[in-house]
Amino acid sequence: MKVIAIYNLKGGVGKTAATVNLSYLASRGGYRTLVWDLDAQGAASFYFRNQPRPGRDPSYLLDKSKGLGKALRATNYDGLDLIQADLSYRNLDLELDDHKKPKLRLRRQLGRLKNKYNIAFLDCAPSMPIVAENIFNMAGVLLVPLIPTQLSLRSFDQLLRFRDEQASRGGNVLPFFSMVDRRKRLHRGLIVEFATKHPEVFHSYIPYASQIERMGERRVPVNASADAPYGGAPSRLCGRRCAAV
Repeated sequence: MKVIAIYNLKGGVGKTAATVNLSYLASRGGYRTLVWDLDAQGAASFYFRNQPRPGRDPSYLLDKSKGLGKALRATNYDGLDLIQADLSYRNLDLELDDHKKPKLRLRRQLGRLKNKYNIAFLDCAPSMPIVAENIFNMAGVLLVPLIPTQLSLRSFDQLLRFRDEQASRGGNVLPFFSMVDRRKRLHRGLIVEFATKHPEVFHSYIPYASQIERMGERRVPVNASADAPYGGAPSRLCGRRCAAV
């Protein structure tokens, strides 16, 4: 099972939108897909129309005898399941701290589902506690959405330092840009500058578009909405094509 985490220390950069849309496309491609909503705000769970259960605590996620089987929820899309989040996740760090090898606990729990799913997406909260260290240790790929602002780019360097200091293992860190408005010279300039320092950045970016904004209203992935698919081939704005911007 391939584990992909969508993570950034900064909030409001499009982590949940990316998680929902990528997982939907993966399931439509024939992959048995899981989304684990690891943010206490439960935005991914909201998009997938799953209501949190009141009065729960996150200890059930860490029970080795039970595993994550009872936490699995179906979505409205075939081949796409969800482990939903709720406000109890704000205490997940405390629960982890009470277990042996707390930085590896979630990886071990998720690993027990490796024969059930082809790919798992982790929608992560913007934080640096024990949960984040678990994410670094269990994700084969860390997708990092960035918006073209100085504070967002600064957070990427902080993320790399924190990951290198805390993770006992870790996969590739792959940044991509979100909420891009090509009409803005500042956006174009920051993307080009970042790409010269980080050639691993994806060439394709996610535009600032009304279809994506309306996800919160419709509570469906972009490609599942009435006016999908989102038109056009992905634009190329960085990497080797920076000189043409």
